[in-house]
Amino acid sequence: MPKTTKPKMKAAPKAAKPAGKAQGKPAKAAGKSPAKTLKIATFNANSIRMRMPILLDWLKKEKPDVLAVQETKVQDVEFPKEPIEQAGWKVVFHGQKGYNGVAFISQQPLEKVDMGFYKQAEEQARFITGEYAGVRLFNTYIPQGNAIDSDKYQYKLKYLADLKNYFAKNVPNSNPALWMGDMNVARTEIDLNNPKGNKEHPCFHIDARNAFEEALNNKWTDLFREKVKEGGHYTFWDMRFPGAFERNAGWRIDLIVGTPPMVERLQKIWIDTKPRGLEKPSDHTFLVAEFSK
Repeated sequence: MPKTTKPKMKAAPKAAKPAGKAQGKPAKAAGKSPAKTLKIATFNANSIRMRMPILLDWLKKEKPDVLAVQETKVQDVEFPKEPIEQAGWKVVFHGQKGYNGVAFISQQPLEKVDMGFYKQAEEQARFITGEYAGVRLFNTYIPQGNAIDSDKYQYKLKYLADLKNYFAKNVPNSNPALWMGDMNVARTEIDLNNPKGNKEHPCFHIDARNAFEEALNNKWTDLFREKVKEGGHYTFWDMRFPGAFERNAGWRIDLIVGTPPMVERLQKIWIDTKPRGLEKPSDHTFLVAEFSK
């Protein structure tokens, strides 16, 4: 999640309210996925243990086929898999103590699960992949970057460059695949509330934006932008700024991107803002996409 430069008070667009249709949510209340659709979602929980009530309630109501979770912030031996499994879900996870961490929660077990990007013993837990219903799924928590003059920012740029090379070798454009998660990059000026004040921010700096575009590399399409062209739609509102959510002073940094076959299969995609307004929420909310099978 980005450490946000304080937003301008008048910058929130009037057309974009922080709930309902203004964030691309369907007119009808979502329920169980129709039999002929594949429902995939992503959510930065900012501590899965703290967000368990919101998470379980959302899963029960929305019934996605797969939910990708980032910032679980728990080592594997303490991951709260029991309440998830008791609710009827399958879960795989890759975590570390207090920071980072990624997981997949699904209706059916994922196949070909792999975790750890660099395959190093002390690697940060930011990458997990698996296959579901013939679709390859990649769940990443991209480094935030801290500050553009820091080693952490250079690590962010390297991580994105290495992902580009990984995808080029392992994901043919003809294969159905989705890459999702907290990308910690706002792609364009319409993807954050205060672009002018955040030009030097590690999640909007031009080098980070270019590195992310290179990682997309004519392979991945931003699926939300396939359906929603206007600004004012966000997935993250910084809790350190009181009223940021109410004023819709946010960032769109949680994405689901797809290869050409998944672009063709995309039926709808929306940001479910309601969980962000609940008691003790994450600073992010859920992004949901539905595809034909």
